[in-house]
Formats: sequence, structure tokens, C-alpha cells
Amino acid sequence: MWRRAVQEIFPEAGFRAPAAASAIAEAEELLGRRLPTDLGQVLLESDGVIGRSSVDTVWTVEQIVEQNLLFRSDESFARLYMPLDPFLFFGDNGGGDLFAFVQKPERPDVFVWEHESDSRRWVANDLRDYLGRSLRTGGDDWYQR
Repeated sequence: MWRRAVQEIFPEAGFRAPAAASAIAEAEELLGRRLPTDLGQVLLESDGVIGRSSVDTVWTVEQIVEQNLLFRSDESFARLYMPLDPFLFFGDNGGGDLFAFVQKPERPDVFVWEHESDSRRWVANDLRDYLGRSLRTGGDDWYQR
């Protein structure tokens, strides 16, 4: 279902082998929170989605765990930025800005965290909307228009 939806938007999208359900369960345990249902379903079909310019539109399960644990534990991030704990980062634009679900409070919307300004703003209604917006446009700065 998700692969087909992505290919309808951007036929050149890249896919990986599906993530194992056990890898997703382990990720949730390590992160101390459940992955949003739609994100889990995407990962079960493809462990990450590669968009335009080889950007990791959706990260692998391993990247999701690595990056989220880093942002929550690195003291330099705590000194530089407002708290990032409410977010579950799952993709990027290839230039340092990250896309995330807000999990405190839990909601389906997708937000961008712009690393240079520490701004956080809404960019999509849900994962399907995010994939459509990010893969349909001609550049990796689609959210700045």
C-alpha cells in the first residue's frame, strides 16, 4: 500500500528491504515510545524511503533510533536548542533540517525542525500528506515555500 502510494507520487523513489516487526518492536523499546502506526507500516514495507536527490525522506529503523537517542542525550544539543523530547524524528531534507511527529501530545501532524534557527513548524497533516508534499516538489526545501 505505502510503496504504491509513494511510487504514484514519485516513481523514482528508492526502497529498501522491509524492516522486521521485531526490529520495530526493539526500536520502540529503546525509544520508550511507540512509533506512529503509519510510520510502522511504511517501515514494514520498506526500511526507509529515498526521495529526490537521494534524500532520506523516511529514515531506516536504525537511523530513527540512533538520531532520536542522540538528540535526547547529547548535552551540546541541550545547551543549543529548546527541548527536543516531544519529537520523534523520522526523516530529513539532506541539509540538516529534520522532520518529526510530535508525541507529547501525540498527534498525526508532521513538523520540521530547522537546525539553524531551532524553529519548529507544521508542514503536513500526517505521514501520507508529508510524503506527497516532499516527494511531489522539485526541491528539498519544499517546506519553505
